[in-house]
Amino acid sequence: MNDITMKLNADNLIKMALQEDISSEDVTTNAVMRNRKQGEVQLICKQDGIIAGLGVFERVFKLLDETTEVEFYAEDGDEVKNKQLLGVIRGDIRVLLSGERTALNYLQRMSGIATYTHQIAELLKETKIKLLDTRKTTPNMRIFEKYAVKVGGGYNHRYNLSDGILLKDNHIGAAGSVKKAVEMAKEYAPFVRKIEIETENLEMVKEAVEAGADIIMLDNMTPEVMKEAVKLIDGRAETECSGNVTKENIERLVEVGVDYISSGALTHSSPILDLSLKNLHEV
Repeated sequence: MNDITMKLNADNLIKMALQEDISSEDVTTNAVMRNRKQGEVQLICKQDGIIAGLGVFERVFKLLDETTEVEFYAEDGDEVKNKQLLGVIRGDIRVLLSGERTALNYLQRMSGIATYTHQIAELLKETKIKLLDTRKTTPNMRIFEKYAVKVGGGYNHRYNLSDGILLKDNHIGAAGSVKKAVEMAKEYAPFVRKIEIETENLEMVKEAVEAGADIIMLDNMTPEVMKEAVKLIDGRAETECSGNVTKENIERLVEVGVDYISSGALTHSSPILDLSLKNLHEV
């Protein structure tokens, strides 16, 4: 997906989020602010973490009023601290009030993902293992959440179902066997696409190797079994382990010897980073 397509997709999604929050009008703001008045408000961090999504935050206000001015004192990927002033937003007070929640929802969610990803990536920094996200994302938030993973130091697995072949348990069941699933994928897919297959035991691993899978996922196996699987694969395929990987248990996987560790928790279980818009006043 190129940058222009990403921007158009992001704008469409942000507009949908704004419409969700302002279906006809912001009745509260319109009740107390009948006419345009210039004002400014401060973006303040209330928790230590990694900031991500500043461009999306700004775009919310720009889509409401292109004349809104946003000045940031941090960049995506920066470590930020509690009580740190991250930026100032200037414009029509009605726009500042109406866009506040949507803008913060994006920034808090994305920064929370970047922070959690960074914490896990730090545990892998002395290894060659790459930390991957999954498709376990919030509907209509994938483009933002996967970006946040990258800001936090992780890597993106396939973006969507059109992006790569990953044969999971139900695909294997539909095909009839590991071997048959890989054979059918090889026959159907262009040669430039890698074929990844999910395995749950050593017998499936052996069958995947013999079938010529490019990447073998070791799913929900114990570290001891995964070590055996890596030895069995012996460099004939890339290896990925997955299954309930969190910050609390990832260190037990470091010595397994896989190339990749994927974690759905990066996007489905990371807490938000607490941020706030404060000190709104007329200028």
